[in-house]
Amino acid sequence: MSKVKEKPVIDQIAALPVHWDKNGKLRVLMVTSRDRGRWVMPKGWQMDGAKPWQAAEIEALEEAGAVGFISNTPIGHYHYDKRMDDGTKTRCRVILYPMVVEKLKRRWKERKQRKRHWFSARKASKLVEEKELSTLLREVAEKKKMVAMIEDMRRSA
Repeated sequence: MSKVKEKPVIDQIAALPVHWDKNGKLRVLMVTSRDRGRWVMPKGWQMDGAKPWQAAEIEALEEAGAVGFISNTPIGHYHYDKRMDDGTKTRCRVILYPMVVEKLKRRWKERKQRKRHWFSARKASKLVEEKELSTLLREVAEKKKMVAMIEDMRRSA
């Protein structure tokens, strides 16, 4: 009997950019993916010389033009299969860092490749394909503890 060799899971980082609208409701900023135009979180690979949350903050700036304060404590993680340039798929674990957005730049690095939009956390949970991310977003919408953590981050910034 031969053993099937499992491919390793590769870590990525992502920001969960949030802000409170003029009515005090929590909103989540999402961007479209470059390949199929799916709604996703700004994410990418870990960067040499940067802490994971710093890399997530850079991804939020490059992919969404979002500027603000990011937590060094992840809010959770989710998995997805990333399609590589050669057509193969790699299993990725994405570690998600909450970020309170202070402003959106009008001009940012990937503005011609992506769209961005604010959604309620509940709506965002319905738009993403990744089930674990959907669950995390529903928890943000439903659990006061998670929202309180983000609110504390906003106040201390």
